[in-house]
Amino acid sequence: MKRVLLAYGAAGGQTAKIGDVVAEVLRSHDIEATLIDLKTVHDADPAPYDGAVVGASVHLGRHDRHVVDFIRAHADTLNRMPTAFFSVSLAVEVDPAEARGYVERFEQETGWRPDRVALFGGALVYTHYGFVRRHLMKRWAEGQKPGLGTDVSRDYVYTEWDAVRRFAEDVAADVNASGTPRA
Repeated sequence: MKRVLLAYGAAGGQTAKIGDVVAEVLRSHDIEATLIDLKTVHDADPAPYDGAVVGASVHLGRHDRHVVDFIRAHADTLNRMPTAFFSVSLAVEVDPAEARGYVERFEQETGWRPDRVALFGGALVYTHYGFVRRHLMKRWAEGQKPGLGTDVSRDYVYTEWDAVRRFAEDVAADVNASGTPRA
């Protein structure tokens, strides 16, 4: 059975939820998916795996620093195996070109060139924010394109789950098409 490391780093929970769906799809293709949060697991090593998927949320224009540090430490290994990256941000909804720019900057600063890249919309989870953050995020959303939610009594999820599943299906095909599983 092939094995994939599925590592993520995020300030909120949407990136982890996307990782869960990717892991579920990989497992449905008889791929063992090990899901880890890089904020809590600091010694992750992709070398024993047959492939890797990395996900990161974007806040204030930057991907999660735990992910950046992980990629910098393991870029050589990752560049030699099937890999995929997913970036999670509200910029996907507001300005897709800006969201793509975040990924380009991420690739330049880490030296990693994943085989697949996907950009997924994040979430405004007002009901989980503290008072100050809730109102800062509302003000930010009001200044963006119409359609971003501003009712702070509810949450808004902008992730296209079918796109997440298609991405995971493509990753599964890449991993299964690669060489012999690692021992």
